[in-house]
Amino acid sequence: MIDGKSLWTKLEKFKYPALILVIGLMLMLFSVPAEKSAEEQDRNALLQDLLSCTEGVGEAKVLISDSGVVVICRGAEDPKVRLDIIRAVTSYTGFGSDKITVLKMSKTT
Repeated sequence: MIDGKSLWTKLEKFKYPALILVIGLMLMLFSVPAEKSAEEQDRNALLQDLLSCTEGVGEAKVLISDSGVVVICRGAEDPKVRLDIIRAVTSYTGFGSDKITVLKMSKTT
């Protein structure tokens, strides 16, 4: 049978790796989700600016989520512009064309 003192001496060599593990887990649990939100907003804005500068697109709004991308723009009725948008979004995000939706912006917006 192992007494408490000898068990503690055997576990003594694992105290630093265990401490690092606990600190890492705490950092993961208490990470600030606002940082990701700001990063997502930057990605949305960057793609929005890029698309708005593309010929035929006009004004554009972009939403990137974990499951896909939605683009709303003035030039969405033109099939060539839609294809250009899908190609650009695919290149930037890595999403396939089935995860990208391009919609025409209303005239009142």
